[in-house]
Amino acid sequence: MDQLQTLASWIKDSDNIVFFGGAGVSTESGIKDFRSAAGLYQTQHNSPYPPEVMLSHTFFMSSPDIFFDFYRSKMIHPEARPNGAHQLLAELEQQGKLKAVITQNIDGLHQLAGSKNVLELHGSIHRNHCMDCSRYYGLEQLLQIIESVPRCPECGGIIKPDVVLYEEELDHSVLISAVEAIAAADMLMIGGTSLTVQPAASLVTYFRGRHTVLLNGDPTPFDDRADLLITDRIGKVLGSVKDLLV
Repeated sequence: MDQLQTLASWIKDSDNIVFFGGAGVSTESGIKDFRSAAGLYQTQHNSPYPPEVMLSHTFFMSSPDIFFDFYRSKMIHPEARPNGAHQLLAELEQQGKLKAVITQNIDGLHQLAGSKNVLELHGSIHRNHCMDCSRYYGLEQLLQIIESVPRCPECGGIIKPDVVLYEEELDHSVLISAVEAIAAADMLMIGGTSLTVQPAASLVTYFRGRHTVLLNGDPTPFDDRADLLITDRIGKVLGSVKDLLV
């Protein structure tokens, strides 16, 4: 039995699947990942500051104009659409097989594909709040503000994206929900992540179920612990598995 057939068979036999994913899940939707050879951290930018610096809380507070220039041009992709991976996961949830998607992504593509129980470890570009009065702004509202630093029309405070920057802590309640979902799963699918960003990467160690599937183009520290390792593109793989589940 080849890898895709094995994966399809395990999905059919499971009724509590959890998916843990990273930036590689969205690359086939036209969004760059971070750490691959073609990723955001490896490509040239107009700013003299590296992305890791510009995406820190300290830099956001000290140089919000430079932060937002980078954020708008590199982190927001309103034209992106779900690929085969997002679509299959949404269908598995609708069938009652998949109980949660735990994602490090901030693009909202899982929800756009139809997934409901999405635990966003690093927040979302679709939620923004005024730092002074806490007024909520959706992505479309944020994009309509032409100022270099978006400010709240009500009070003048800076509007901050609900994304976790370097130096900021992850939402504790989201972490707890992720741990509980993984610990209760009978199958864990890990995809599009280098499993190097902490504390998110350590969440997979809470799995105690039957099958661990790892889908990633590059090697990860978890490869030797996976029951099934697939190194092809995740959107292509899960799109093909979808056909085998019919």
